[in-house]
Amino acid sequence: MKNPFEGKEIWFLTGSQFLYGPETLDQVAAQSQEIAKAIDASGEVPVKIVWKPVLTTSDAILRTFLDAGADDNVIGTIAWMHTFSPAKMWVRGLEAMRKPLLHLHTQIDREMPWATMDMDFMNLNQAAHGDREFGYILTRMGVPRTTAVGHYTDEEVHREVGVWARAAAGWNEAQNLRVVRFGDNMRNVAVTEGDKTEAEVRFGISTNTWGVNDLVARIESVEDSEVDALVNEYEEKYDVVEELRKGGERHDSLRYAAKQEIALRSFLEEEKAGAFTDTFEDLGGLKQLPGLAVQRLMADGYGFGAEGDWKTAILVRLAKVMGYGLEGGASLMEDYCYHMVRGEEKILGAHMLEVCPTLCDEKPRLEIHPLGIGDREDPVRLVFTATPREGVVVAMSDVRERFRLVANKVNVTEPNEDLPKLPVARAVWQPAPDFQTSTHCWLAAGAAHHTVMTTQIGMDVWEAFAKIAEVELAVIDEETTVRRFEDQLRWNAVYYRIDPAL
Repeated sequence: MKNPFEGKEIWFLTGSQFLYGPETLDQVAAQSQEIAKAIDASGEVPVKIVWKPVLTTSDAILRTFLDAGADDNVIGTIAWMHTFSPAKMWVRGLEAMRKPLLHLHTQIDREMPWATMDMDFMNLNQAAHGDREFGYILTRMGVPRTTAVGHYTDEEVHREVGVWARAAAGWNEAQNLRVVRFGDNMRNVAVTEGDKTEAEVRFGISTNTWGVNDLVARIESVEDSEVDALVNEYEEKYDVVEELRKGGERHDSLRYAAKQEIALRSFLEEEKAGAFTDTFEDLGGLKQLPGLAVQRLMADGYGFGAEGDWKTAILVRLAKVMGYGLEGGASLMEDYCYHMVRGEEKILGAHMLEVCPTLCDEKPRLEIHPLGIGDREDPVRLVFTATPREGVVVAMSDVRERFRLVANKVNVTEPNEDLPKLPVARAVWQPAPDFQTSTHCWLAAGAAHHTVMTTQIGMDVWEAFAKIAEVELAVIDEETTVRRFEDQLRWNAVYYRIDPAL
């Protein structure tokens, strides 16, 4: 996957005013540069932090936000009021703001110089009330933002900025994301439907449909030399069963899977798409339902949704972007079966073929098996079990007047026993706070059966993303109770029908 943070910037904006004079403003500039440099150097922050000259007038503030909005490389801004910056100066700029905002509440000194502090020191170090002035105007104007509080050298502050930066990168991806759908949704399924136009208004995501035979034509044009090279890669990277290896009786099936991958990849690259869907009810001239190709494309960062589920394809792509460089992975997931022994409950998730191998640290096994759905030849797929880690499963539902994200914190575990007769990639997990509460809340929220499972990013990144996108997020974690969760859904139903600025 290409580094989604490469070439991107977050601008560091410092507020002040001319009242303090040039000498003080020179100190403000030097100290704010020091803070921006420290955050930029942190390993927790994956995006380059770029310091901008101190802002002291309404015109300069407006111009800075306009420039940030027009620069495709800028994915967000951090604002800090070093001294007192009268908030009315910020109104025009905030109205023009088009990128996510983090309000950093800090100061240059960790400790107060009790014995030497004088009025000059206090005039220079006024963030304690300068940021309160800024916070007031943000709230009055209904500006969505994330706030980080603490000394700029604290690791926790760096972590909070890094979480927000990842969410800002996810928002930037959404603003530019194109989704290719091969065919439509699975017939008569409700949750995979949704308002694609409203998704483009809310998130910026463009979702369109192509005939599956457009892909078939591209498969037929793949050169044998391309297939040879890719099959060699399969045999080096995976534990390939003998019947699929060169000379094996089913090697042609592996070669066809390679053609699917090559064709899909080139199609998506040509359309500049970051996510895609297919459906087993519309396979046209395809000989196999794509399994291996989908798994490998997800491993390279593409989003995918099965049965035409474009909303889940979006979530998978966003999770890939926001989690880039972190341990673990992200994948399409679907709840399949329960282990319902009281106190030991677990959920087994999988899909017919399409679970991403980034969830597993071990070498996957490349196999071929019948699939009693789709009416096509036996498909090739990677088989593995997800590596135990903490994770989050997230679903997106269209609840008529808005989109709702539902996120459940989970703990991926080993299966209780081996699964020798289940030839699909899978994950087993225990949901927080417990099986009964989690499941009750999930059903109450109308959350989808298709999800993204990520073991790279936690709930904090999804919360930051939801703030930026101004989209509902219903969280199920260790502190959740059914009563409070259902109350939250009722409160949200009211909140999202009125102006959030109220």
